[in-house]
Amino acid sequence: MSKPIVAIVGRPNVGKSTLFNVIAGDRISIVQDTPGVTRDRIYADCTWLDKNFTLIDTGGIEPESDDVIFRQMREQAEIAIQTADVIIFIVDVRQGLVDADSRVADILRRSAKPVILAVNKVDSFDKYMADVYEFYSLGIGDPVPISAASRLGLGELLDEVAAHFPDNKTAEEEDERPKIAIVGKPNVGKSSIVNRMTGENRVIVSDIAGTTRDAIDSVVRYHKKEYVLIDTAGIRRKSKIKEEIERFSIIRAVSAVERADVVLIVIDAQEGITEQDAKIAGIAHDRGKGLLIIVNKWDLVEKDNHTMKKFTEKIRQTLSFMSYAEILYVSALTGQRLSKIFEYIDVILENQNLRVATGVLNEIMTEAVALQQPPTDKGKRLKLFYITQVSVKPPTFVIFVNDKKLMHFSYQRYIENRIRDTFGFPGTSIRFIIRERKEND
Repeated sequence: MSKPIVAIVGRPNVGKSTLFNVIAGDRISIVQDTPGVTRDRIYADCTWLDKNFTLIDTGGIEPESDDVIFRQMREQAEIAIQTADVIIFIVDVRQGLVDADSRVADILRRSAKPVILAVNKVDSFDKYMADVYEFYSLGIGDPVPISAASRLGLGELLDEVAAHFPDNKTAEEEDERPKIAIVGKPNVGKSSIVNRMTGENRVIVSDIAGTTRDAIDSVVRYHKKEYVLIDTAGIRRKSKIKEEIERFSIIRAVSAVERADVVLIVIDAQEGITEQDAKIAGIAHDRGKGLLIIVNKWDLVEKDNHTMKKFTEKIRQTLSFMSYAEILYVSALTGQRLSKIFEYIDVILENQNLRVATGVLNEIMTEAVALQQPPTDKGKRLKLFYITQVSVKPPTFVIFVNDKKLMHFSYQRYIENRIRDTFGFPGTSIRFIIRERKEND
């Protein structure tokens, strides 16, 4: 199920990052397990009461003049409008209402998106409430007084945010057609690939109306099967600031990946794989999506007998945390190998939904334990009692052990590799849940 997306918008130094980190809390460490993905803390998976959502920080911009401040804020607001289900517009009670706040509020008000106005740095309600009332003039609803630094008023703020989350049973979730997101840095050829995928087959059934995201959805039929393509490539940024473009492309990727079953990560063959590619790939990996790495513009690369092998090794090295991902070398310009994309997608979808019988799993685990003894710590040895699959998309397995602390990551990876030796699971991650039980249970 796609999680709602909440974006934080506001001027520099009003407390966006502080609010982001406080709401994200310790959960941000979960995302840090993916190397090179979240060091700039742009997004985090969060929970409020029983509701899960993705929080996005549009901050990190330090403009030098008032005009630049408004331009950057306007672009933040536009991204939030295009991407988010709910927008938190944060202002500073101590600086008071400024012109840039009013102009951005006007943009947000006309967007028809739910906007929650958070008045930050209200460390004392008695002292600052009179100043909070000033923000009613923005015309976007009741201001919610908070202090991100002191953690005051956050419950009320999150209650307001969660009240605007869409119902679980939406038309999108009832749509069983596979959803394919095409993501990657700007100018790597995403649009060209999408145009080839839709145009060559001449089977665009319809455009999906009413999408609230920054993506353009098309329905494509290939071999009598329909797919929903989520194309994030259609939006162009006017800004030339590299860091800003990268931040916006990641925010778009989060939005598209949330909705997708399979993610196509497009890489420029001439540029090679970059840290930005790793960040975008990590978003999909972290959410357990099916993955296909598409190396585009392969026709423009000078080749010898070892070129593809060396390029593949570089990808595997940079994306070492997702060695299961499939790689396809294409040219959107010439159409080279593009016909194979749907073949790869179907294989990945099949593996994302593959279920393995419990008896077979336990045979694999028993044989694996016999071949390589589990680790010990202070004389106590790890014992693996039982394994069973509990869900798909991605395939998720529960292993019952005598002591969770003894289940080192390396041994868990060993068990995963033994399962992959038998079933492959190409294009999809495998998740494990480790649970303890007593030996006589």
